[in-house]
Order: sequence, then structure tokens, then C-alpha cells
Amino acid sequence: MNDIQKGSAQGKAPSIVSFDRQELAMLLNVYGRKVASGEWRDYAMDMLRDRALFSIYRRTSERPQFVIEKNPKLRNKQGQYVVTNAEGRVLRRGHDLDKVLRVLEPSFVVIK
Repeated sequence: MNDIQKGSAQGKAPSIVSFDRQELAMLLNVYGRKVASGEWRDYAMDMLRDRALFSIYRRTSERPQFVIEKNPKLRNKQGQYVVTNAEGRVLRRGHDLDKVLRVLEPSFVVIK
């Protein structure tokens, strides 16, 4: 019996990790600002059994420029949210999505 059959035999559907409404609002808020400025053009969302991915593209035919990942298994360790770049390098990791997303919006410094 495979995992799906076991889940339905026990009355439970297989669990899938997804972004909740508040997380999606934060993601789409950052995405909308970057689209308006002309930096980003497309996105994709993948909801898997162990993690959820929000991929951001500069052009549709390319690899994602950034990937925001939610992995609940890492919640008590290093934080369930991770932002990686196109090369796969971790830019920021943490427990708070709002703080993790700040790496995508550089802060400006006033120079006098």
C-alpha cells in the first residue's frame, strides 16, 4: 500500500505544504512592487509534500532569479523560510517571512 492509499484508508488526505493567506499577501506585495519597477515579470508557486516554493522570474524562459521556500521541518532549527538566488546560494534564512523578504528590497541610504 503506498502513502496515498494509507492516508485515505485512515481518513486523512496526504498533507501538502502551502503558503497561508498572510504569507501570500507579503509575497505578492513585494512581487507587485518589483513588477511595477520593471525588475520582475513572472512567478510560479509549487506546493509539495515537504515544502512550498515561490519562484520569481525576470523573464519567463529563464531559471528563477529568486526562490522563496517554506519548509516547516526546519521551523525549530534554522527557520522555515529561505530565500535563494539563481545559483542556489542562500541569501537569507529565518523564522519571520517579513524579515526574510527584506533581502529582496535593498534599503537606501541618504548621502549628504
